[in-house]
Amino acid sequence: MGHRVLVVDDDPTVSDVVRRYLEQAGCEVQLAADGADGLAAIAAARPDLVVLDLMMPGIDGLEVCRRIRRQLPDLPVVMLTALGEEADRVLGLEVGADDYVTKPFSPRELVLRIRSVLRRTAAPAAPPTASAKLIDAALTVDTARRTARLDGAPLALTSREFDLLMFLMRHPGRAWSRSDLLDKVWGWQFGDQSTVTVHVRRLREKIENDPAEPQRIRTVWGVGYRYDPLDEDTDA
Repeated sequence: MGHRVLVVDDDPTVSDVVRRYLEQAGCEVQLAADGADGLAAIAAARPDLVVLDLMMPGIDGLEVCRRIRRQLPDLPVVMLTALGEEADRVLGLEVGADDYVTKPFSPRELVLRIRSVLRRTAAPAAPPTASAKLIDAALTVDTARRTARLDGAPLALTSREFDLLMFLMRHPGRAWSRSDLLDKVWGWQFGDQSTVTVHVRRLREKIENDPAEPQRIRTVWGVGYRYDPLDEDTDA
């Protein structure tokens, strides 16, 4: 893959296994033993992706993720969690994780998840063109630069939030189930559908005037979600 990945985990056995598999996949890997060391490593040299353990002494993974999102909203984060409750997994997504893997996990699955996130956030090979922009009234998404603006102000979107918004804007007026979106946006053939629910909620908070009464990303009861452009001339 040729990317720099920071692994933040207080379990040296887990860190070593993850490091070996990522190095075999072509990554340059840096290890941090706790949240404070992880934040210091990010400040010293931004990685391409962070693998972040949820449960750590001191500054836990949730707080590390919150701080990353405040400073580097587009830095991909894949969270590792040993917690089995859905509420705990959802909490990780709500603070801004792009993806998560539950312990005990398959290292090969983790590598595949990381590849998926990095592939979607890779810089474009060609210069951006006008056709790379999706425009809906005051909302503009530049798919080549992977930037989004609302009323001229930049939106702080995670990589998965950006992927989801881009996909929905490219397919206006069509209802998608959560399993459809897991497949099309995340590349998962199966998985926790609450992942989609959390990302939709986070997107609504960023692009809707009133997230409680969304006008763009609408719920289609019994199906899933549909993007309704405010500007009917939106590029698709």
